Amino acid sequence: MFYTIRVQGHLDQSWEDRFGGLCIEQQATGTTLLSGNLPDQAALHGVLLQIVRLGLTLLSLETNESKKLDT
Repeated sequence: MFYTIRVQGHLDQSWEDRFGGLCIEQQATGTTLLSGNLPDQAALHGVLLQIVRLGLTLLSLETNESKKLDT
């Protein structure tokens, strides 16, 4: 499953390992976009738990069954 998660504030790309390998992209709007494939819901719960533990504000969570192709 492909996930797109938006949080308030900017995260450094060095945090990718803590978020299950999701790609970290800082947005001009002062938010961070975490995106990528996760193997199962347990992995998603782990990512969401990291967001809670870091005190980040979750702005949105979107899913897509089709795999995103990098262009």
